[in-house]
Amino acid sequence: MSRIKLLLTNFFVYGFGGIISNLIPLIMVPIITRLMPNSFYYGLSDLSTTIVSLFSALAVMGMYDAMFRMFFEKKDDDYKKDICSSAFVFTMITSVFVAFVMILLQQPISRLFYSDPKYGNLVMLCAASVLIGATNSIIAAPTRMQNKKTIFLIANTIFPILSYAIAIPLILNGYYLIALPLATVISGASKELTFAIINQKWFRLRRVNWKYIGSMLKIALPLLPNFIIYWIFNSSDRVMISNILNPDQEGIYAVSSKIGHISQLIYTAFAGGWQFFAFSIMRDKDNKEFISKVFNVMMAISLGTTLLGTSICKFGVEILFEEEYWSCYICIPYLYLAPLLLMLFQIGTNQLLVIKKTWPNVIILSLGAIANIILNLVLIPIIGIEGASIATFIGYFISIVLCLIVLKHYKLIVIDFWQTILPAIVFIVLFSVMRLNSFSTYWINIPLAFIYIVFLILIYIKDIKIGINKIKNKKDDRAIKEIKVSSDNHENNVLTEDDSDYEENILNNSIKQE
Repeated sequence: MSRIKLLLTNFFVYGFGGIISNLIPLIMVPIITRLMPNSFYYGLSDLSTTIVSLFSALAVMGMYDAMFRMFFEKKDDDYKKDICSSAFVFTMITSVFVAFVMILLQQPISRLFYSDPKYGNLVMLCAASVLIGATNSIIAAPTRMQNKKTIFLIANTIFPILSYAIAIPLILNGYYLIALPLATVISGASKELTFAIINQKWFRLRRVNWKYIGSMLKIALPLLPNFIIYWIFNSSDRVMISNILNPDQEGIYAVSSKIGHISQLIYTAFAGGWQFFAFSIMRDKDNKEFISKVFNVMMAISLGTTLLGTSICKFGVEILFEEEYWSCYICIPYLYLAPLLLMLFQIGTNQLLVIKKTWPNVIILSLGAIANIILNLVLIPIIGIEGASIATFIGYFISIVLCLIVLKHYKLIVIDFWQTILPAIVFIVLFSVMRLNSFSTYWINIPLAFIYIVFLILIYIKDIKIGINKIKNKKDDRAIKEIKVSSDNHENNVLTEDDSDYEENILNNSIKQE
C-alpha cells in the first residue's frame, strides 16, 4: 500500500469514526441549549468537562502515546501484549489515585472551577469520569493499533448517542446540573466494558513488566506537561471567564467553542489516522520531505476553511441559537482555528517523538501557554469572552512558530516560503480585514475568503497536476492490466477450445474403429 493511500485510509476510517463521535455532540449543542433554562447551567456542565479533561491528563500521564510508540518497536505479539498490559495496570493505579484526591478535595476544586464550593456533587461525578476515562483510552488502544476499522466506527457512533439518550430525559425532568456529567459516566463505563471484552487477550496481569513501564515513562513523563499545557490552552480560559465574569458568560463562550470546534472534525479525522501512519513511515528515507508536504497541505486546508467559516459564522449562529447566545459569534473564528493549529503542531512535534526527543515540546508549549494566560488576564476584563479566544489563538500561533524553528534546527522539516510562510502572511492580512468589519459584513468577507482559496490553488497548482497525473496513470495502468488479462483469458479460451476439438476428434475416430 502506498503511503498516501495508507494516510487517506486511516484518515477516512479512523478519522471518520472520530468525526462521528464529535459530530453528534456538535449537532446536539442547539438542542441542549434550548432545553436548558439558561446559559448558567450549560456553563456549569461545560466546566465539568474542563475538570475531567485536566485530571484525566494527570491520570494518563502521557502513557497512551508512549504505549503507542512502544507497540510498534517490535513485531513480536508477546512483546506487544506485555506493553499493553503494563500500560493498563500503571494507568489504573494512577487513575484511582487521582480520583481519590479529587473526592478528598471536592470543595476546593468546586470553588476554583465553579467559583462556588457548593457543587461538590459535580466534582464527584467528574472523579468517576476520570477513573473510567483514563483507562478507557488504554483499553481501547489495541483496536486502533490493529487497524480494526469496523469496530472503531461502530463504537464511535453508538456511545455518543447513548450519552445523549441518557442526558436528555434527565434534563427534561429538571436534573440540569447532573444530566450531562452523569450521562458521560454511564456512557464511558459502557464503552470501557465493551472494549475490555473485545481486547481482553491483550491485557493480563501476569504480563505486567515494570521494566517496560520504566521505558514508557521515559517517553511519557516529558509528554505529561504537554497535556497539562494543552488543557491551559483549551480550558483555562473557561475557568478565568467563570471567575472574572460569571458562569453565564462561560456558558455563552462554551457555545462559541462548540461551534468553533466544527474544525475539530478536520482535526479529529486527521489525528485519528495520523499517529498510526506517522509511526508506520518513520524509517522512510524521505520522511522529512513527506511530512513537510503533509504539514503544508493541512495548513492550507486549515487557513482556507477558517476564512470560509468566518465569512458566515454570524449568520449561522443567529439561525441555530436563541438570542441569549448570539454574541458568541465573535469568538468562533479564533476558536475554529485553534484545534487546527494544534493539529499542525502535532504533525511537527511527532517528528521529535520519532527521534525520542520530547523535551522541546514542553518548552515550546510552555511559552505559548504563558502567553495565553497573560493575555487572558489582560483581555478578558477589557473585551470579555472575545479576549479569551484571541489569547488562545495567539498562544497557539507562538507555539507553531517556535515548533518550526526547533524542527528546522534538528533538520526534521523543510520550510518553503511559497507553501509555508506566504499563505500564513496573506491569511493574517485577510483575517484582520474581516475582524475590522466585526466578522459580519458578508459582502466583504465572502469574496475575501474565495480570493484566498484561489490564491491557495495557484500556489498548489503544480502539486494538484501531479496528483491528477498520478490518478490518471493509475487508471491507465489498471486499464492496461485489464486488457492484458482479457487478452490472456481469450487466448486461454481459444487454446481450450482447440484442445477440446482435438480430444473430441480422437474420441470419434476411436469409436469408429471399434
